[in-house]
Amino acid sequence: MTSIASKLLPFEEASAIFRQLRGEGLRVVQCHGTFDLVHPGHIFHLEEARALGDVLVVTITGEKYVNKGPGRPYFSDKLRAKSLAALACVDYVVVIPFRAAVEAIECVQPDIYCKGREYEDQSNDVTGNIADDIATVEKFGGRVSYIGSVVFSSTKLLNKHFDHMPEAIKGYCQSLAVTYPPDTFRQAVDDLKDLRVLLIGDIIFDKYSYVKVQGLTSKASIVSARHLYEDLQPGGTLAVYRHVREFTPHVKLVSILGTEPWAQEELDLHVAPEDSLVLRDETFTSVLKHRFVAPQAEGKELIKYFSVNYIDDKPPRAELIARVMETLRAEIEKADVVMVMDFGHGLMQPEVREFVQEHARFLAVNCQSNSNNHGFNIINRQYKRMDCFSLDETEMLLAVGQRHVNILDALEKLKENFSSSYAWLTRGGVETIGLKDGEKPSKLMPFEASITDTVGAGDAFFSIAALGAAKGYHNELVTFLGQLGGAQAVKIVGNTRPISKAVLLKAGMSLLNF
Repeated sequence: MTSIASKLLPFEEASAIFRQLRGEGLRVVQCHGTFDLVHPGHIFHLEEARALGDVLVVTITGEKYVNKGPGRPYFSDKLRAKSLAALACVDYVVVIPFRAAVEAIECVQPDIYCKGREYEDQSNDVTGNIADDIATVEKFGGRVSYIGSVVFSSTKLLNKHFDHMPEAIKGYCQSLAVTYPPDTFRQAVDDLKDLRVLLIGDIIFDKYSYVKVQGLTSKASIVSARHLYEDLQPGGTLAVYRHVREFTPHVKLVSILGTEPWAQEELDLHVAPEDSLVLRDETFTSVLKHRFVAPQAEGKELIKYFSVNYIDDKPPRAELIARVMETLRAEIEKADVVMVMDFGHGLMQPEVREFVQEHARFLAVNCQSNSNNHGFNIINRQYKRMDCFSLDETEMLLAVGQRHVNILDALEKLKENFSSSYAWLTRGGVETIGLKDGEKPSKLMPFEASITDTVGAGDAFFSIAALGAAKGYHNELVTFLGQLGGAQAVKIVGNTRPISKAVLLKAGMSLLNF
């Protein structure tokens, strides 16, 4: 009898073994998934797959790459692999250190790749990756077989009967799932694609210089570090553009930049030409925030030493703001929602703020306090009206002018003063509070406890929450959407990539599967 241990293959060695099996004329069948809780549906599926060939290989997604919400996978790579290897119908199990299935298929190069019958309709694949999977199978001469009839769900069983997520999150998701079960949630996210967005705000470039601290210099008490490498990232409103573009193709970006060649290169790299309404001016200095950080192992929070900001505090010249106003007058009536990202770096001059408040059909405002503008860019000093807004706790306390307040009452008062329909208070690792006219407040703790970098997490929350608000979605849903965006963002270093619609859908549908 074959032992369980002999069925478990390291990813690095597996490809050669499967190549040898195929060379011996054996028909190799592959199934791929998370297999977090092996149940009868899995067993029937695997037995049917095994009957199609001579060798059944099951590849499972490594735990670092599973996108199914907090506490998932419930079982470790080792336990999931051993559970599958214990089945007589399974010949080999390989843990795949990648998020998608393509690398698993390239490793196995199966004659037959099995998917559940529900995936014959490719629209059922929320990741949007199934076409790539099929193409990879066919590249190696294989074919896809859709099998199975009895459908169970590991996610549903885990959500109902296991304690893999905090009770507060579980209760919130159970309540939301009554109105927004997975398919309804998916439709709500897909419907964001029709929104026409005019995005205006300060573009920031974030440079991360990775260094290794060597100690103090011998002749002065200053820290000495060795430069390793660096990375330039699109931040500020440019990061928000990339997030929003994941959910709707109808985005116009209004901003200003200097004429530095590197800034133009970054703009061209990250913004579609048809979306760019960015104005260049030789008298304006493009904003660059240079952080010095230490590289960390995957899953560890980035260590940041200090930051150097390249910012000109002088306001942009009047001629440049006049061009901004001309652009806004031409575009604002076309937009379903105007999103303002006000970092206090010069673009949002009084006339610009007044214009968007007067003319936007739906106005979403994120007015931020940072080390450069602290005490000067306070939301209720800069704006009088908006349809939705988000603040962190420091920004709210600055707005109310007190250190100790009832945060819910303070948020309600600001919302009332702005005549807003929605308001959100993001409290980092504690919770996010959401308000909407005519609905009870929502309070939702973060989905992600393991943090890589908090830079841009609030922007990611606002990017998706504001779209949901523009659609008039329920308060519970909009706060949920924002938290899903934030949960992705804290696992990304800076703004190296935007939040993913596919990942958000997969996590959200998993959390709502009861």
